[in-house]
Amino acid sequence: MKFGGTSVADAESITRVVDILEHYYRNGNEVAVVVSAQRGVTDQLIANATEIVNSRDNSSIEPFIQSLRIRHMKVLGEVAGDYVDEVAEIVDERLCNLQNILNAIYNLRELTPRSKDYVITFGERLNALVVSAALCQRGIPSNVLDGCEAGIITTPQHGESMALPESEGRIKSRVLPLLNEMVPVIMGFMGCTEKGIVTTLGRSGSDYSAAIIGAGIDADEIWIWTDVDGIMTSDPRLIDNARVMTSISYLEVMELSYFGAKVMHPRSIEPAMKKNILVRVKNTFNPDHPGTSIVRDEKRDSRVVKALTYIDKVALVNVFGAQMIGRPGVAKAIFSALADAEVNIMLISQGSSEANITLVIDESQLNIAKEALMPLVKQGMVREVTTNRDVCAVAVVGSGMAGAKGTGGRIFTALGQGGVNVMMISQGSSEVNISFVVRQADGPKAMRILHDEFRLSEEDNE
Repeated sequence: MKFGGTSVADAESITRVVDILEHYYRNGNEVAVVVSAQRGVTDQLIANATEIVNSRDNSSIEPFIQSLRIRHMKVLGEVAGDYVDEVAEIVDERLCNLQNILNAIYNLRELTPRSKDYVITFGERLNALVVSAALCQRGIPSNVLDGCEAGIITTPQHGESMALPESEGRIKSRVLPLLNEMVPVIMGFMGCTEKGIVTTLGRSGSDYSAAIIGAGIDADEIWIWTDVDGIMTSDPRLIDNARVMTSISYLEVMELSYFGAKVMHPRSIEPAMKKNILVRVKNTFNPDHPGTSIVRDEKRDSRVVKALTYIDKVALVNVFGAQMIGRPGVAKAIFSALADAEVNIMLISQGSSEANITLVIDESQLNIAKEALMPLVKQGMVREVTTNRDVCAVAVVGSGMAGAKGTGGRIFTALGQGGVNVMMISQGSSEVNISFVVRQADGPKAMRILHDEFRLSEEDNE
């Protein structure tokens, strides 16, 4: 079971979490727990570490450390009063380590990716102690493990590392034996390299941590506890009648997560897929709701479309030129130039004339992308590169679209009748996702039109 930042934000929330854990533990389940930092703490750690690099003095460090201590000790006192003195020693030791690294960052005037990764794990380092103590307060044996101690071995890329295959054996030998004796509380979002250097799995990486741990112990199920009832047919902030789906396939949820849906971390499905482990998304604040089940082969209902998602902070990059027609290596040059500049490409579309390639990228990377492509213009490989920020991308997802006739026609007919102009279309051969680009102002309208067209607010017809 993984509990996110909103689920462990304060004493009331942690009490609710321990109620859930106690219920399943007392009913004979073996439970491993992955926890995030308390809500907002990771952002505070990033902000403080970033600010002190250019500060005139380090006077802000001590008050920041004290604020973290006060916050966590207050919660600890409310959920595990009998363990305050015991845990306070460990809290103070960890805060001393944090203060030392922040002072080092100030003195060196440098925040490296490695030191940043170390700093931002302290939210989990502190909060896991509180949750574990709260379990002990209820008479449930518990112990705390960081990601490295639990066996998560990662690639060396700081900020966005990935688990290596050897993690599985380590987790099995380190975590699995504990389940007969206690409820281990594992710090999410973090692991380490083979040399023991701390790494992080990217923001919201606690989902990924839970999936890695679940696969490592051959869990029957992996439960992701969050602050919504499950995975919804669309963003409820845009669609008033968006509905929680009872079930969804691995492939569908991966398409949604890669395209901006916030419920699951993009990589968190892969370890579960490998072991064919059912994943549930449930609401900590409404634990009786069944949530959404994520399975290998989702039973089809009468709808071909399952869900919609969209990203608004994107930009179009258009690469033109008659000299591109029939010329081998042009696409390679374009994508290599962008890859060398570390620009991630979300969508690709190319006209059959080969005189135009259109890409969708994150808006924040637009200037970098333009600069990376300019040498191709100077070399005469392409004639022109144009861009457009006033766009958003919409993804229509559903495994039922594969082989279903007329789905594309329904999508674009409904949009046309609704007065929404489509600027670009992209579809993979899996037919599980049809993505398109519209003007930014038309994004919410397009979502509502298609949510109604495919009647996604109606209950599953199973």
